Amino acid sequence: MQILLYGDLDPVFAAAAVIIPTSLYLVLKKFVLKPYYLKREKQKALENMEKTSTPVLEARAAAEKAQKLLQNVANRKQNRQLEIGGLVITKAWYGNLKALKKRDELVESNDSPVIDVKLPINFLVSDSGQLKLHEGVKKSGIMGFCDPCPGEPKQLYVEYTYGDGRYEVTVDDYDKLLIPQEEQRI
Repeated sequence: MQILLYGDLDPVFAAAAVIIPTSLYLVLKKFVLKPYYLKREKQKALENMEKTSTPVLEARAAAEKAQKLLQNVANRKQNRQLEIGGLVITKAWYGNLKALKKRDELVESNDSPVIDVKLPINFLVSDSGQLKLHEGVKKSGIMGFCDPCPGEPKQLYVEYTYGDGRYEVTVDDYDKLLIPQEEQRI
């Protein structure tokens, strides 16, 4: 047995039955749920940063010491490559990919999600003018590197010159890096 709730179909009532719940959902999503989740994510990020700030500062200090050890050899290798028009690393940043996308505005500080790794990358350039970082190796384990933002995805951005050309490449943390390559030309 059917129960008749409404005798005639009223287009205004039917439209309101569709539009009102949909509008209510969209308004709640935009003005209540989204701000709540954004605030919660920001709070989690701040808690994570507070929890890891001391180990990150220690890791940065260790990376700086390692970079000082590598400095003489890295500069010598860079000068040799400059003389022969070989591979010269001009910029290298490692850290959070969101910050890497704004790399022109980067200023390295102790709470920065990136670290300048130009020196260790120049150190790793071979005498034949190539740089190869193997796949599956976490970049923060390389001497002169550190993990500037634990728990966040990281990438390595490298800008370099080779011959008369300028090149750039960005790779994920565990991906391999092989430079120079023609498809990386700017």
